[in-house]
Amino acid sequence: MTQHSEFEATEFLSDGRAPTADRAQTLDIRFTGSGSEYFRIWIVNLLLTLITFTLYWPFARARRLAYFQNNTLVGRDPLGFHGDPWKMFRGYLLMVMFGVSYWAVSNLAPALAWVPLLLLAVLWPALWRASLQFRLRNTSWRGVRMSFEGDLKGAYLCMLPFFIPVVLIGMVFGVVASAMQGAEAGAAGAVFAAVTGVVVLAMTALSPWLLARIKRYQHGGYAFAQERTRLDAGLGAFYGFSFRAMGVSFLCTALLAGLGAIVAAAAGGFSGAAVIMLPFLLALAYLVFPLLLVPYTTSRLQNLLWANTRSRRIRFDSQLQFAPLVALTAKNWLFIALTLGLYWPFAKVHTARMRLEAMGVSVQGDVNAWLAKAQGGDKGILGDAAGDFFGIDMGL
Repeated sequence: MTQHSEFEATEFLSDGRAPTADRAQTLDIRFTGSGSEYFRIWIVNLLLTLITFTLYWPFARARRLAYFQNNTLVGRDPLGFHGDPWKMFRGYLLMVMFGVSYWAVSNLAPALAWVPLLLLAVLWPALWRASLQFRLRNTSWRGVRMSFEGDLKGAYLCMLPFFIPVVLIGMVFGVVASAMQGAEAGAAGAVFAAVTGVVVLAMTALSPWLLARIKRYQHGGYAFAQERTRLDAGLGAFYGFSFRAMGVSFLCTALLAGLGAIVAAAAGGFSGAAVIMLPFLLALAYLVFPLLLVPYTTSRLQNLLWANTRSRRIRFDSQLQFAPLVALTAKNWLFIALTLGLYWPFAKVHTARMRLEAMGVSVQGDVNAWLAKAQGGDKGILGDAAGDFFGIDMGL
């Protein structure tokens, strides 16, 4: 009798259905945390962070991550968080040292203030990758650690387009700075403004493509039990998401402009009453965009990414709805304002529950069998050297 490995590639029928021999099962995601429990953690973290002049922040972050992951159940089994807060503390000290060095250079040698920023830009893809590796390596489900398998070259390649416009603007600025000493200063300034405008417009037009590159690298590097995910969303899906988000942004702007016109007309033009109403319009603008645009982009991007993230045996899904998220966001903001910020941990718990429970995981085959095999062959025991030693965690 032919022996088949538990990790053979899954074969699919022509109509897209999985073979009946490799039956799929759906694992619901539930969040069991409560606002009152997290409030106690949050208030202690806040006080200790203030008392220690932010030095307790990595330990507070470790406690928060452990609480949220331990209360996230996938198929009735919780996620685990194993991050060492002392390693996260080393990563935090590294970033603090960079901030202090930038402050010192900016004040003692302003002409060299660009050097620390250039160094950070060069190191950022590596730090980002180390952050992903640290977070995934210290997350587990049913005793099996997750990992991030994206390589360093891929991290730099996916972010390379961000550096090109910066280099172009820097080169043009250098040319303009030298020309400013001569008689053609006005023309040089106009050239610099034109080049900067073209670069900004080009980056705006290419932003969906850049987002797709980053998310394909990120969601294409998640690994669990010898299963590595990929992101199947095409470039058109990202442009569609961006155009719709832009439409919502224009709608919010038009709404505010219409309200402003109504107020001005009711007050008899731009009179004293209209000036008095201006702060209220600005406050309304401050609320409209977070209450409409942020929930829209959050729900649509989560659905786009996770509904198209899959591996041979694992498929994710997300059905986060826009209207309930708007209602929850409005309620959270109202109670945060009424309680002077003390409702914040309750808001975090409610938002996490809605976002997590909108997701589901479909797994093919006998989960117990391939998890048992994965437990015996966990190859990433040391994790990434930089990410593991420094505990880089950027919250990505």
